[in-house]
Amino acid sequence: MRTAQAIAWKEIQIYFSSPVAYIVGMMFLALTGFFFVRDLSSPFPEASLSSFFQGATIILILLAPALTMRLMAEEQKLGTIELLLTSPVRDWEVIIGKYLASFTFLMATIALTTYYVVLLVIFADPDPGPIWSGYLGLALYGAATLSIGLLTSTLTNNQIVAAVVGMFILLVLFFADLAGGALSGFPATVVNEIGIRSHFDDFQRGVIDTKHIVYYLTFTAFFLFLSIRALESRRWR
Repeated sequence: MRTAQAIAWKEIQIYFSSPVAYIVGMMFLALTGFFFVRDLSSPFPEASLSSFFQGATIILILLAPALTMRLMAEEQKLGTIELLLTSPVRDWEVIIGKYLASFTFLMATIALTTYYVVLLVIFADPDPGPIWSGYLGLALYGAATLSIGLLTSTLTNNQIVAAVVGMFILLVLFFADLAGGALSGFPATVVNEIGIRSHFDDFQRGVIDTKHIVYYLTFTAFFLFLSIRALESRRWR
């Protein structure tokens, strides 16, 4: 695990020294700020972050692949992946280390949005339950989106392709609820359970259901597993 931590620390340093990462972070803050202000500017504003959370789930579909697109694709393009695979480092340590770095940067960016909570506390009397459960859900949701972005980055040496494919997969999962609404019976249930958005709704309402936590953790573990297997397959090419 120390090796994974070393890889994560190296990638974190790259994140915080890269202008691209800061641009992505600033875009997230700007867009979520728009949703936050829009909710307050309504005729009957509520002291909540529901609009912010809804907007953040949409924004992460675009931003998560942008944060992870270079993690493995750049290694393959520069040829450093061969050096990495021949070094005494396990494949899972590479994937986990790079994933932890992207998750750390995303959490640091989300942490800056707690400024909205401070504003609500100063000027209103919000219910803290939905706020903190919403942030928990957003962390789990973000973890899941990053795992898909890392998988697509592992499958190609082109960062743009990795980002576009990752966004496409996330869009399909995000709008799976619409497809489920057009179905009935067992197929509708399956499609709704697969959809990534429906599992977030309870969090923003202040409900912490272990079913949704298990879903996001399983979702993340599954795509990280696929990333590890994709990296392992390079040894046989």
